[in-house]
Amino acid sequence: MSADRLAEVSDLFVVAAVLLYLFSMVGFALELAFGRARADAPAARAKVPVTVGGGDTGDADAAVPAGVEPPSWAPKAGVAALGLGWLGWAANLAAIVTRGLSVDRWPWGNMYEFVVAICFAAVTTFLAIQFRQNARFLGAFVMVTATLGLGFAVKVLYTAAGPVVPALNSYWVAIHVTAAILASGLFILAGVAGILYLVRGDGLSRLPSRADLERVAHRVIVLAFPVWTFAVIAGALWADKAWGRYWGWDPKEVWAFITWVAYAAYLHARVTAGWRGRAATIVQLIAFACLLFNLIGVNIFISGLHSYADVSS
Repeated sequence: MSADRLAEVSDLFVVAAVLLYLFSMVGFALELAFGRARADAPAARAKVPVTVGGGDTGDADAAVPAGVEPPSWAPKAGVAALGLGWLGWAANLAAIVTRGLSVDRWPWGNMYEFVVAICFAAVTTFLAIQFRQNARFLGAFVMVTATLGLGFAVKVLYTAAGPVVPALNSYWVAIHVTAAILASGLFILAGVAGILYLVRGDGLSRLPSRADLERVAHRVIVLAFPVWTFAVIAGALWADKAWGRYWGWDPKEVWAFITWVAYAAYLHARVTAGWRGRAATIVQLIAFACLLFNLIGVNIFISGLHSYADVSS
């Protein structure tokens, strides 16, 4: 298959991923809207009979009844949504692979490819969590994030398949940028959980408890932070190879460091000051805002060594 044809196939896979993520979002939303309500108060939760085997399942069925038995199709909608999510994940992966084959390089040399890869990483993180616990309560929000992200990439950031500037023809793309993509996908999932924490009301709610949301966010950030740290270090090593210095206060470098400091502050506050709940979540979301500005805002609105005419590194 020719390079041009592979590029066209990649674009079609992206469109397929958008549609599958969208349908998956609808399924998760139906389960969330018509499933059981959950209580946030510890006292109310203590009255709920535990499921066989116990443990931290995060199961939407282990919730306080809202007085009306939910329809039997609600959990089935969640299962179907999970299947559609996996199909969307496969299409997203196929889009990345065919894009890479069409240009004969690592397929994250510009903002379009970078955002497509980050959406894939975020969905991968969500789906991987399902092997440890039932976290379908996050599905609607993760899938709408991935849908909007891919839509933004297609409508605003799209760049035709082709070669990149010489500075990006390096094996460091596979090291530095891959680490940044993985960490960003994890941070996005934590950010979604943090936003839901702030919007959740007291008492019964269709959303999971604040404790569940905070636990998911913290565990994901604990995994993502060392990966982001590695990405920053690898970026400095690449900068020395490409430009002859490890650090030059380029806007991208500065905001990558600011993001690192913000997430370090979140983890430090939880460990040393015992911050929990709303205060810790606000710090986490400030860090998340820094991440988003570093990933998108710096590349679009601020020129620097990492601009590359809307190309991200």
